[in-house]
Amino acid sequence: MEIAKYLNILETAERLKDTTRHSYTSGGRHESVAEHSWRLCLMAYFLRDEFPELNMDKVLHMCLLHDMGEVFTGDIPSFTKTKGDEEKESTLLQNWIASLPAPYRQETEDLFQEMEVLSTGEAKLYKALDKLEVIDQHNRADLSTWIPLEYDLNLTYADEQVAHSPYLKELRAAMRVETVEKIGKSS
Repeated sequence: MEIAKYLNILETAERLKDTTRHSYTSGGRHESVAEHSWRLCLMAYFLRDEFPELNMDKVLHMCLLHDMGEVFTGDIPSFTKTKGDEEKESTLLQNWIASLPAPYRQETEDLFQEMEVLSTGEAKLYKALDKLEVIDQHNRADLSTWIPLEYDLNLTYADEQVAHSPYLKELRAAMRVETVEKIGKSS
């Protein structure tokens, strides 16, 4: 790969370190998109033995790249993101993908298409873990950082995405127990 193109990719991706999310860390500061993506990759890595039939390298690639569009739009929480927001992010992301050198351009286009249609086991696992990471991060953060709708949302978020896997349903149930205990301790 041409050095200048490589450095440009790194420069663009580095901006995710400064792109904050709605979620807070256990230390009380907003987390960055890069931190979310890193933790999501870690989640996938440690589940590879639970899903031996899946191409975990592909899952890790999905986890690494899934929020690259937020370099251009910032993080918009799922509960406030509009169709217009999604279209803008998609357009800007597609422009970035089109700028990638071959073979990464086609590989990345294919990966995002697979993630969008959720037709493969790899895409379904990535999407479930993406939602579960958010739940777990909320469970780690102080309850004072939650907004009112998150009390209910943290009890139901990701239910649809984990439905295809007994293991993921069990993981989701364990996270729900942690949410209930966290909320109960504040009462």
